[in-house]
Amino acid sequence: MEGIPLRTLDLVCLGTSVAFSGLFYYIYRKKKKTVDTLKEAPQMRLDEQLADILNAAPGKCLQYVVIEGTVQPAGETLRSQFQEGSLGVVQRLVLKEHKLVWNSLARAWTDSERILHQRINMVPFNLVGSGNAAVRVLCPLEASGLEMEIVHEKFHQASYGFTDIIGQYLSGEKPKGQLETEEMLKVGATLTGVGELILDSDRVLKLRPPADGSEYFLTTSDFHTMLVEEEGRATIWQVLASICALAGVAVLLWVARRYYRHLREKWAREELRRQFERMGPSRTAPQGELEDAESLENACVICLSNPRSCVLLECGHVCCCFSCFQSLPVPTCPICRQPIVRVVPLYQA
Repeated sequence: MEGIPLRTLDLVCLGTSVAFSGLFYYIYRKKKKTVDTLKEAPQMRLDEQLADILNAAPGKCLQYVVIEGTVQPAGETLRSQFQEGSLGVVQRLVLKEHKLVWNSLARAWTDSERILHQRINMVPFNLVGSGNAAVRVLCPLEASGLEMEIVHEKFHQASYGFTDIIGQYLSGEKPKGQLETEEMLKVGATLTGVGELILDSDRVLKLRPPADGSEYFLTTSDFHTMLVEEEGRATIWQVLASICALAGVAVLLWVARRYYRHLREKWAREELRRQFERMGPSRTAPQGELEDAESLENACVICLSNPRSCVLLECGHVCCCFSCFQSLPVPTCPICRQPIVRVVPLYQA
């Protein structure tokens, strides 16, 4: 049996689909594990009894818990540089450059942006609950889902002259301007934290990234909303993995279909060859045997030695023997050059 006819494009498509489906499935399994861990995590009330619960826990530690409280600074607060009266515990200042870049493939200008400068300021802060119970939040920048409020946003329009316009068309870049933003995690905001809760020697409650590698969360949303968002992200990765896997299956089916058609053509040629063999050895004469005028008129127009033994369809010409038909580099009629759809044996009474 001949090998399966895999082309380079088939291998590239199949390998790409397998690679991406494996990558997306790995991310999906990771997200699914995070969702399952979140569903099993206990939701603790931030009150005065929480310290006693941790004191009785093994190692004075709860590995993965959900806790909710109000953001309060542990010392000094951060003040907004642009909005008076805005106080926070985490501050992010970003300066972005926006420009248009010429895309030679799409033949159009496309938006592009890059960060010119970014600075993050942070002060220690707590999550405060009922009865002045507080939990110190550690490593907040390592947490996922920490979305801060935009307290300042200003776009500085770029200005340029005639020579700058000419240079932009030559370089393929048009500066639009710079966007200046300030984001803050404000004092008094409600924050939901998911991580490892510990009680240190000074009886201070602390929330930190889990030691077992589970995902650490800090979000201004409530726990139910956060859980729904994580389930949605896991579903997206599952759908992407399924699409890539289906694309790989489609490539395999296409290759199998082409291979089946190749086998059908091979079987048809073998059947046709057997039909010509059943016509007997008299249909093929040795070289020099066709010497009389009648035999020469019926000789194959290609080899001029064997009698014409097949009908070429759809044109209907009888002009060659089966051996010469098989030797044709392109399946076209030697007389009219029309494509040969099929060949049938010629039976002469």
